[in-house]
Amino acid sequence: MAKKFVVAMMMHETNTFSPLPTPIESFARGGGLGALNGPEAIKEAEGTNTSLGGFIEIARKAGAEFTVPMAASAHPSGLVTKAAYEQMTTAIVDEVKKGCDAVLLALHGAMVAEHYDDGEGELLNRIRKIAPDVPIAVALDFHTQMTDAMVNGATIMTGYRTYPHIDMADTARRAGRTLIRTLAGEVEPKMVWGNRPIMSSSLVHTPSREPMKTLMGMANQAEDTGEVLNASVFGGFPQADIPHLALSSVIVCDKRTAEGEILLNRILDTAWEKREGFLFHPEPLSVQVGRAKGYTDYPVVMADHGDNTASGGTQDVMSVIEEAMKQELEDACAGPICDPACVEQMIKAGVGAEVTLELGGKIDMPAMGLKGKPLKVTGKVKAITDGQFVVTGPMATGTTVRMGRTAVLDTGKMQIVVSEKRAEPYDLGVFTHCGIDPRRKKYVLIKSRQHFRAGFEPIAKHIVMCDGDGCTASDLKLFKYERVKRPLYPFDLDMRLGRNEA
Repeated sequence: MAKKFVVAMMMHETNTFSPLPTPIESFARGGGLGALNGPEAIKEAEGTNTSLGGFIEIARKAGAEFTVPMAASAHPSGLVTKAAYEQMTTAIVDEVKKGCDAVLLALHGAMVAEHYDDGEGELLNRIRKIAPDVPIAVALDFHTQMTDAMVNGATIMTGYRTYPHIDMADTARRAGRTLIRTLAGEVEPKMVWGNRPIMSSSLVHTPSREPMKTLMGMANQAEDTGEVLNASVFGGFPQADIPHLALSSVIVCDKRTAEGEILLNRILDTAWEKREGFLFHPEPLSVQVGRAKGYTDYPVVMADHGDNTASGGTQDVMSVIEEAMKQELEDACAGPICDPACVEQMIKAGVGAEVTLELGGKIDMPAMGLKGKPLKVTGKVKAITDGQFVVTGPMATGTTVRMGRTAVLDTGKMQIVVSEKRAEPYDLGVFTHCGIDPRRKKYVLIKSRQHFRAGFEPIAKHIVMCDGDGCTASDLKLFKYERVKRPLYPFDLDMRLGRNEA
């Protein structure tokens, strides 16, 4: 008899400083009023480079019968509403109640709801209460904030090895392969985990560069050589004012945990030794834009990481574009800027019409002490689209991006993409779908921290990181933390740490 799997996705990276609410509508796909499930969810995810796509592939190869009671994923934003959280978790738990041989969960690891700081841990706890012995495989984002509840609830955990995340499907495959071996009686997973009180800016903890490169390399080698079943390192997500924010690692061992504990301590001790490398050093925006202007080979990609959609930004802060215009950058493209009102204005005017817009700056950010500041711009409406395209780059390959109705404003020196919905520019499609080829521009202004590297780094002659305003700023001194556990690096630079502390 075929095994029965429950496969589900519940993903949200919660920025507790973001002014954007996260109701169930935020998890919609294709213009619907809620998250997908059933055959529609399978059709949307199958064959894509996503964790859900990877788990569906595992289930297919295992010949298992499987259901997808919930496929929920929303752009990072503020707290997930209680109603949304309960709707998503209830759908998953109710399906598990019907009976199954295994559960495969694509989770983020940084979900904060109105009533739970640890959204993933609470979900796993609820599943464990009704299915104490069913193996649960979990694929997690690199920015997970690990907790005891998550480790105690899962059987197997794996995390992304890359940032930008180009291995989402493979992360699920890694967890899924260990799960299949578990069901066959070949292995008996036992997890060990720990953390160190390091809260690093996302801009400086990518595994492609030091100091995280060494840590991730240690974990990857141990897993790839079979020293342990799985090994993951998690950078954490700093734009969350919660008690369990830290750099962590999870090792999945086979029966015996001694080797895993040695590896775990080696990774975490190395992280602590290299902690100065996780410090972010801010720089004036005018200096950064001036540096971009000084280059003579193109394109120069300018990444505004202060208003980054994939970390909960509003995507309507105009500080970087304003400075670029002040310094008279020419032959530039920028966006997408999320401003539904301006999109409506351009659509009513029509392609070819000249319009003056109060662009962006519609949303205040009280937690940051920032007021919305629109930028007055005049230009011609160059294009109007439905804002949809299929990702062809290495991150989330095969998925459909839906930016809502989208229009292009051509000011003469800059072509600005304006959309109804937020969308992180990790694929060239944000420009090419509306007739702009960023490879032929001198300057490409986008709102991103690291994900842009998946699609834009290959075309860039230079990359300039821009410290724009917003609730995803990389300078952690700009945030008012009240609930994090202290002492915590880098706020307490002279703190001491014993080997067994975590």
